[in-house]
Amino acid sequence: MSLDTSITPDEQVNSAEAAPAQQAEPAQAAQQVQSTESTESTESTGNAEPSAPAEETKPKRGRPKGSSSARKTRTVELTLTVTGTADGEWQAELKHGSKWVARGLDIPASAVSRAAKELHEELSAPIDEVINAAREQQAAKVAELEAQLEQAKQALAELES
Repeated sequence: MSLDTSITPDEQVNSAEAAPAQQAEPAQAAQQVQSTESTESTESTGNAEPSAPAEETKPKRGRPKGSSSARKTRTVELTLTVTGTADGEWQAELKHGSKWVARGLDIPASAVSRAAKELHEELSAPIDEVINAAREQQAAKVAELEAQLEQAKQALAELES
């Protein structure tokens, strides 16, 4: 802190008291100018209608824009992942935010198909294609196994006779 030696302490106190008064004078002058302008504008129009200022101060109808009392909708992030294999085995995983709720749950293909149909047609069409392809693959596998079983039965019958 530095001390100004050209001014005595009494002069410093007097100048500190005078500064707020000097700052107040421009504010008072501005208020006087505004009041003078408003009276001049009403006098220049010739008719002083008190309804014009009353309309400006009249409160607006309805709710104020900034303070909405409506509840904000809280969003919940749930991620359901359904994974299918070519063999027709389906699994589901559920994640809530970054926390796993369930992992590796076996789901029947029919339940996956029903759920997709319930959600949306755009979801069910590709899923049904995958399920039908897996069904055809399983049917081909069953036919192959039945053929192998028939061959094994014939080989067994030849050995018994």
